[in-house]
Amino acid sequence: MFAKILIANRGEIAVRVIRACKEMGIRTVAVYSEADREALHVSLADESICVGPAPSALSYLNQEALLSAALNTGCEAVHPGYGFLSENPGFAALCGENRLKFIGPPAEAIRRMGNKDEAKRAMAAAGVPVIPGKEDLQDLAQAQKAAQEIGFPLLIKARSGGGGRGIRRVNAPEELDHAFTEASFEAQSNFSDPALYMEKLLTDVKHVEVQVLCDLKGNAVCFGERDCSMQRKHQKILEESPCALISPQQRAKLMKYARQAVRAMRYEGVGTLEFLMDQQGNFYFMEMNTRLQVEHPVTELVSGIDLVKWQIRTAAGVALPFRQKDIQTQGHAIECRINAEDPAKGFAPAGGTVDILHIPGGPWVRFDTALYQGYKLPLHYDSLIAKLIVFAPTRTEAVRKMLSALCETVIEGVDHTALFQAGLMTDPVFEDGSYTTDYLVKREGMA
Repeated sequence: MFAKILIANRGEIAVRVIRACKEMGIRTVAVYSEADREALHVSLADESICVGPAPSALSYLNQEALLSAALNTGCEAVHPGYGFLSENPGFAALCGENRLKFIGPPAEAIRRMGNKDEAKRAMAAAGVPVIPGKEDLQDLAQAQKAAQEIGFPLLIKARSGGGGRGIRRVNAPEELDHAFTEASFEAQSNFSDPALYMEKLLTDVKHVEVQVLCDLKGNAVCFGERDCSMQRKHQKILEESPCALISPQQRAKLMKYARQAVRAMRYEGVGTLEFLMDQQGNFYFMEMNTRLQVEHPVTELVSGIDLVKWQIRTAAGVALPFRQKDIQTQGHAIECRINAEDPAKGFAPAGGTVDILHIPGGPWVRFDTALYQGYKLPLHYDSLIAKLIVFAPTRTEAVRKMLSALCETVIEGVDHTALFQAGLMTDPVFEDGSYTTDYLVKREGMA
């Protein structure tokens, strides 16, 4: 097992990984930007190193600074968390070149799944159904021809995209030119890769994903599915497990597709396969996230497995002591993402100082955060400030528990989305589980 790990991230995920390491007897090194000098993860780690000024490009994305911090403190491994460099194959390769274990899949697996064109081809070859589309669109002429073949509505997506960026919906031919230009510019700006692909837009669909864990010896398990269909601007805002509308037969089919995929890839570590489910119950592979997911806690609560600890253990070469038949999920879990945003002002990012913080409690209520009373929230990074997760024997009980916990959450001094989430808990379309990825767009025009 590793003796010391560098946590190449910030915020609640850095805190989450540090706590797991403490329980495993592993020493940790935190990195921080100048804006995060007073952040919670800095004080929780055994050691901490400043890696640059506030902008991410000069700190949390500064690969040379991160590697230097790891090597100078005697770390054996680097945990990337999620976001930042967690799905950067170049960083994973550099870690290996410097005799540091990247706690994630090999660089080649990250590269392959990060290229959406190649990922779809790999999944189709493994017998996993994919959304009809056209790959590697280099210019507008190719896009126009592909659109005629696919038909409208359709989606244009960045080949190297993620996090909802580089995506444009095209409802009619006259929208294509502008959407293509915008998507290409955004893809180049965010991923240094302007290449796009196009796929048929499936409407009224569920966004369902499968959590997988694979060791270095070829053993792989799936932990059931998560419903991530409640979205705003292609970003998930709450997740639950299991999906209320999936039958046991459909679940078995979905798990079969997931196992086929990871076996074909010879995958290692944790990962998530994302699918769209249409109104007929058909599944279509969308993409794979080769990292720990923001919403991993809901799977932990229904499975009883600490995914962060097992991510670290498998990276260290520990074989999984359980097989697929041993994975028995039970009950229902829901996670609400609480962002520092003002719903009354179009979800504009919010800053400020946390004057009062009251964290909800009670049986099976979990609050993952890096907030503390008196903390001054920087505006340089993602707006996610906390994750509220609850577990109960049934979905009805879980929804009630979540509503109670949201109403008990107090974060004064910073605008946030807890009360907006509470409103969703009482929405009839959420209560019966029938919501789809475009529900909020239809309800409130939240594109």
